[in-house]
Amino acid sequence: MRLILHYMCRYKRYLLLNLLGVCSFALVELGIPTLIARMINNGILTGDRGYIYSMGALLLAVAVTGALGSILLGYCSAKISTSITRDIRNDVFRRVQTFSPTEMNHFGVSSLMVRTGNDAFQIQMFVNVLLRTAMLTPMMILFSFSLTFMTSIRLSLVILATLPVILLGVLWVTRIAEPLSNRQQEELDQLNRISKENLTGLRVIRSFNNEPFEEQRFALSNDAFAGYSKKVFRLMMLTQPTFFFLMNLAILAIFWIAGSMIQAGTLQVGDLVAFQDYVFHAMFSTMLFCTVLVMYPKAAVSARRIKEVLETESIVRDGDESEEKQKGDAASLVFDHVTFVYPDGEEAVIRDISFEAKAGETVALIGSTGSGKSTLVSLIPRFYDATGGRILLNGRDLRTYPLKELRRLIGFIPQKANLFSGTIRRNLSFAKPEASDEELYEALKTAQGYDFVMKQKDGLDSLITEGGSNFSGGQKQRLSIARALVGKPEVYVFDDSFSALDFATDAKLRKALKPVTQNAVTIIVAQRVSTIMEADRILVLDKGEVAGCGTHLQLLKSCPIYYEIAASQLSEQELKTQLRKEETIHEA
Repeated sequence: MRLILHYMCRYKRYLLLNLLGVCSFALVELGIPTLIARMINNGILTGDRGYIYSMGALLLAVAVTGALGSILLGYCSAKISTSITRDIRNDVFRRVQTFSPTEMNHFGVSSLMVRTGNDAFQIQMFVNVLLRTAMLTPMMILFSFSLTFMTSIRLSLVILATLPVILLGVLWVTRIAEPLSNRQQEELDQLNRISKENLTGLRVIRSFNNEPFEEQRFALSNDAFAGYSKKVFRLMMLTQPTFFFLMNLAILAIFWIAGSMIQAGTLQVGDLVAFQDYVFHAMFSTMLFCTVLVMYPKAAVSARRIKEVLETESIVRDGDESEEKQKGDAASLVFDHVTFVYPDGEEAVIRDISFEAKAGETVALIGSTGSGKSTLVSLIPRFYDATGGRILLNGRDLRTYPLKELRRLIGFIPQKANLFSGTIRRNLSFAKPEASDEELYEALKTAQGYDFVMKQKDGLDSLITEGGSNFSGGQKQRLSIARALVGKPEVYVFDDSFSALDFATDAKLRKALKPVTQNAVTIIVAQRVSTIMEADRILVLDKGEVAGCGTHLQLLKSCPIYYEIAASQLSEQELKTQLRKEETIHEA
């Protein structure tokens, strides 16, 4: 509830107007029965037409006031509830943008989507009902019961007898509803997770003819969600007919007692009519208040899930030092005895890695799958922080950089090219929104993507579908490389970014990159030896440690692991030629 109140306090003006609408609505709803009672007792039963007409005009004025109050109440409650939901979604989205992979893995993409969408909507529905009824019903209950006691104490005792039963029932429903609502939202997370996996992996599922299994998996999750939803809705729906049954019993008892009182002359007909309306408003307001209490557990579960996201801090903290790089200083990147253990892991995946790369140099990383190559380069833009040692960029520890400033200096190209729906221009301008067409064309030419982009009907303004599905893997990688080139960073990190390119395109691209990256540090993760042959320095990783360091020719002779990798990709004649070349260089 604190979360909801925190956001509601942002709209105090609308809350005051909402309270005004509540007061006017309550005044009208309780004022009309009182005026009708007077009209019956003093006008209709006595035949005083003038009194009837004057009371009729007053009733019309009260009805118009009530209509205006109802409109104001509806507008304010809708305005506040939708604004709160908008603010919650914005805050959740903004918080998620700060998460490192650790927090993302903790929550999961599907769960975060449910929390942003469905959980926020549950709060919107609750706040709307809360503002329309929770502020109104206490006032209606108080004044309704006061008027019933003023009209007839004897009849009011009948109402008092039913209230304990209603309240005990509501408490029982509330206690059961919260765990059911919690399980319902967890099953919705699971349902969304399966849906996402099925849609993103549709080709794999079809290629293995695995549709029946996936359909069964989805059906089981869907049935579980539907089962908990049915239990929640049954519980909610049980309260209303039970309440009306109790209210009808109370009204029957009231008419039974009122009949004898009218015969005895201790109660007037107009008072009975007014009392009946007072009872209806008192009981109906009680039911509405109980509805709010019944809805609260579901909203509380959603609020708790959203609060969990908002209160989660990323383990990668923003640096607090900002220092301008001196003009003329060349870019440099230093790994100083770096060790890294995943937050949920026990063993180090990178151990005591040290190397230095200066502007104009290319350092390549190669090794078997799981050797720690991608993990190592993910430390450069601080997706994770090193557990031991330090990484220096331009002589400064990465952890002292504000994240935005640090990532502005780095052009990170992941192995899986992520393109966003929109135009090619929008995707290429990520690092530099104000980039001119000439700059975009230059980056595309370097990335060997100019030709296929210009063949598109609208060139740079051609649309990219969701996930870039209208482009091939190699085209997406080239667009991803061009996007990094537009920003002209000081450090380029190619995380196996040439894997989808053919050998000819790979060679052309690397040749075109040389003049562009001559003033920057270049780090390349690769599986193909041909991609890194010309690197200034190659680090061979094995189980998170440096197994060899040197040029291609040096490593062929000095590092068995590198030789084994090269032998699996190059012909025997090529290996012999390159080894002879290394021996000649060594002798010279």
